[in-house]
Amino acid sequence: MKRFLLGACVIAATCGLLHAQEQGKSQDQKEPADSRLGKPKDYNGYFPWTPPKAKEEWAKRRQEVREQVLVANGLWPMPEKTPLKAVVHGLIKRDGYTIEKVYFASYPGHYVTGNLYRPTGKKGKVPAILSPHGHWANGRFYDAGDKGAMAQMKLGAEKTLEGAHYPLQARCAQLARMGCVVFHYDMVGYADSKQIPHRTGFTDAEAELRLQSFMGLQTWNSIRALDFLTSLPDVDATRIGVTGASGGGTQTFILCAVDDRPAVAVPAVMVSTAMQGGCICENCSILRVGTGNIELAALFAPKPLGLIGADDWTIDIETKGYPELQAVYNLYGARPLVQAKAFKQFKHNYNQVSREFMYNFFNQHLKLGFSGPVQEQPFQPVPPKELSVFDDKHPLPSDAVAAAGLRAYLTKESQRQLQALLPRDEAGLEAFRKTIGTALHALVTDRLPASSDVVEAGPSTVGLDEKGLIFSEHLVSRKGHGEAVPVKVVRTAACDGTMVVWVHPEGAKSLWNGNKLVPAAKQLIDKRAAIVAVDVLGTGSLAKGRDLPINKNYAGYTFGYNRPLLANRVHDILTAVSFARGLPKARQVHLVGLDRAGPWVVLARALCGDAVAKTAADLHQFNFKGIENVTDEMMLPGALKYGGLPAFTALCAPHELLVHNTKGTGVADWAQPTYGIAGQAARLQQSEGKLDTDKVVGWLVP
Repeated sequence: MKRFLLGACVIAATCGLLHAQEQGKSQDQKEPADSRLGKPKDYNGYFPWTPPKAKEEWAKRRQEVREQVLVANGLWPMPEKTPLKAVVHGLIKRDGYTIEKVYFASYPGHYVTGNLYRPTGKKGKVPAILSPHGHWANGRFYDAGDKGAMAQMKLGAEKTLEGAHYPLQARCAQLARMGCVVFHYDMVGYADSKQIPHRTGFTDAEAELRLQSFMGLQTWNSIRALDFLTSLPDVDATRIGVTGASGGGTQTFILCAVDDRPAVAVPAVMVSTAMQGGCICENCSILRVGTGNIELAALFAPKPLGLIGADDWTIDIETKGYPELQAVYNLYGARPLVQAKAFKQFKHNYNQVSREFMYNFFNQHLKLGFSGPVQEQPFQPVPPKELSVFDDKHPLPSDAVAAAGLRAYLTKESQRQLQALLPRDEAGLEAFRKTIGTALHALVTDRLPASSDVVEAGPSTVGLDEKGLIFSEHLVSRKGHGEAVPVKVVRTAACDGTMVVWVHPEGAKSLWNGNKLVPAAKQLIDKRAAIVAVDVLGTGSLAKGRDLPINKNYAGYTFGYNRPLLANRVHDILTAVSFARGLPKARQVHLVGLDRAGPWVVLARALCGDAVAKTAADLHQFNFKGIENVTDEMMLPGALKYGGLPAFTALCAPHELLVHNTKGTGVADWAQPTYGIAGQAARLQQSEGKLDTDKVVGWLVP
């Protein structure tokens, strides 16, 4: 969108004279009405979703969201799949099926535990069901007790006393008798999974910086559980179903969002536009910034997807969420393959009524061959203690580790993967850009917008001073975002179309010293450039009231729904760059980051592609390794996992870049070889010292 700046004569006639000192102060008088200054989102918010109307648009969005989910879970790139070393033992015979006890290593020293149900009397390969249990007391060992069982019977939720007592066993037994192999596995910290207590071990700043989370661990366990299941000789790997309820429902749709192997999925009592998941194991930083569970579930399209609701946060699934999912499936001509049913007469559950919906859905889409409605049959439960995996003959392996040991392994392996990405040739450069570039897009949850997507969020003012300086003030936003980012443009009538986006910790007021432009700004104006100074979030007129309240128990509850301050600053810089590109007669855009704003600018430059010609940044001797608290204004979840400032600086290649004050940042280790391989070594200028502004401006605008 081209923005009209009035000529000098018209400005003087219509707006009068505005002095430089007044221009520097005017935007400090009142804080703009920026949507981000309000209460942050959390998992109890409202998450409506408008699906794309074109298949091509959805394909692009689907890829982007899937990458976001992978990055958020610490699975981009995928970790090495080490040997499972699965142990299967303790055969228990039942009518029509057997139960065995299983443990395997999803990572070296971390063991996944569960029970394997197999149908008897079947020949050849059969379908398989992966079954995470959710937050039922004792998980896989759940027993509702006599009182609880009778209450469920009275409600009509259960039809047999056995099913009422042991609803988790009931679904596994029924699916096995329907001809499926079923793996019922433990959430971390439940039943036999005792190495890491539930909700612990991954809540500090380093875990955030390396994207090591409880949810990421459980998602990886689900992936490895699929590896185990599909490795069995009696399993048909083309007919895999996944179903779980509550937290197990979250595990179901998250697994199906990142792994292509499941063919059918039924996440129960979890997918909705309301509460998104209340446990650490259902939340991690980045995951739901700009998205929610409805869209995450849609990533499974066009494969058969069944949704179950109850009298809880999923009660409105048939009217809020289901129609949008139908619209996505309709893009594939597969609308009948998504179904939703809310059993509003029951509270949060996976009772027999709900389970029978699931049985029939799997019967239809896994082609199990049953005619007519499938009803759950009575079964003989196994006392929970007899389902336990470990015993005297099969103890927990001696190499088992707790959270600290596992995290040490994850860090080592992540560093190994990162070092392997250091470009050594053109193919390596492409792989580096794909992996680290995709990751940075996800960490910031943003891309450079088109100029047409940047709009005025309020009235602009234009003025002229007695020295011939033309000023204009704007509030800009992205379409539909409700932001109000102050931008000040300073130029003369002789401007040659060079736009310099100016980013400083003090915002636009840093252009002035009293009633005069600071020397660097004056030099830019004298060289016929225009200055586009932006008050990014937390600076200038957006400096007040900007401390994002971060959840004290787990930062992922906050950063899973809201950009951290650093990411918002990068977001605003990208907005300013696109705004500058859309100004009348804009010929080229340069970017300058002063003082501690330099690292913000480098992250933005890495996302700008060809939109920015030259970038100069004071790196302020910053290193993400120095962050010790999740409340640090430079906290960016995932920054260390993806190489920090050195790797993000390298992403700027092959574009012209001047970085200074680099001592202790480590940028030379990555930037120099990357620019060299890109064939543009001369375009990188770097210095450990702090350069004076004359040299910076002289390089930026010769």
